[in-house]
Amino acid sequence: MTNHLKKSNPLTWIPTTWFAMGLPFVALSSASAIMYKNFGISDTNIAFWTSLIMLPWTLKPLWGPFLEMFKTKKYFVYITQIFTGCLFGLVAISLHLDHFFSISIALMAIIALSASNHDTAADGIYLNELNSKQQAQFVGWQGAFYNIAKIVSGGLLVYVAGELEKKFGLVDAWMIVMFLYAIIMIVLGIYNMRVLPTGGQSQKVESIKDGFMILKEVIITFFQKKNIVFGILFILLYRFAEGQAIKITPLFFKASREQGGLGLSTSEIGLLYGVFGSAAFVLGSIVAGYFVSNKGGLNRKTLLILCTFFNLPFAAYAYLAIAQPASLNIIATAVAVEYFGYGFGFVGLILYIMQQMAPGKYKMAHYAFGSGLTNLGFMLPSMISGYVSDKIGYQYFFIWVLISTIPAFIISWIVPLPKMEEAV
Repeated sequence: MTNHLKKSNPLTWIPTTWFAMGLPFVALSSASAIMYKNFGISDTNIAFWTSLIMLPWTLKPLWGPFLEMFKTKKYFVYITQIFTGCLFGLVAISLHLDHFFSISIALMAIIALSASNHDTAADGIYLNELNSKQQAQFVGWQGAFYNIAKIVSGGLLVYVAGELEKKFGLVDAWMIVMFLYAIIMIVLGIYNMRVLPTGGQSQKVESIKDGFMILKEVIITFFQKKNIVFGILFILLYRFAEGQAIKITPLFFKASREQGGLGLSTSEIGLLYGVFGSAAFVLGSIVAGYFVSNKGGLNRKTLLILCTFFNLPFAAYAYLAIAQPASLNIIATAVAVEYFGYGFGFVGLILYIMQQMAPGKYKMAHYAFGSGLTNLGFMLPSMISGYVSDKIGYQYFFIWVLISTIPAFIISWIVPLPKMEEAV
């Protein structure tokens, strides 16, 4: 193992692999929403379909054991990166077709399936190739390059699309950007084909029957955990307001002032998210880590503080919807405030899953289940957010978002927080 790690330094593959995690996720969840908004698709359809296609990230724990049966984890990582790149190329081509929305959404659903399998295999490599000391040592690199991917995908490439729109028109601009996504993913796949360690191949799963037996035990032991009902409700309700606000905000930014929006250009939205939003998110995450550590870990008081930071900054968007300020500095400040709170408060959710849901025999699998539920908690409210905003308008929608934070505060107040050894 030592010699192998010397040949394959973690810093040669962690940055590229976690960058490849973040790029398609943000492309599907955020960048595509702005693209469809420019194409004149309704908020209802944008919110519903760009949320529904994220379902594979919720369901990925269900097929995790079966990936152990074939090839190596390295194989699944670089193959899915290349495959995802090819699919982005097809999305680019589809934008010129008559039924571009249906075709491109279907292709993005396949991208989501490919990318979610990529994430499962990549996590497996990380856990199998690195010892506990190395896992702690390099975890910061994971978060850094995942967030860099968010900046590139939701900021830089959206900004590029906005600039290209001025020169080549709407469809050609986004076709070029989708081809850029394709090229980046294919290059990452070819590179990782050479540098990734194998990640090992499980000897526990030798047949489909064994895979189902392990999956059955993982599911049963997960739902046998103490206070599991409260835990599931906590994960789902903590993101109830966020799932609605985050999906609609870029559509609100793009909508004309006559429609109740802010009338921003695509380039301006890319700048807001890529610079102010991403920087504030990273800063909030770092500060929250020190805050929780200094408070002695996750307890009732720290959880409520984290919940407050996570939810109350949505008031900034309510202000923007009511006042409709023309100053980009004011809008950027509101985005920075919300994303700082987003990064700060999200730590509470991650720590809860790590400390209350993951401990036990199947720690990695149960963490994956918690992660899947986290995505579900975002996806479900996102799916209905477009319908709500279309019905009541942006001003009342963001007031509704503030009302939607109440369940998060209630569940944060009542959810049991036993010690880690008692949570199993």
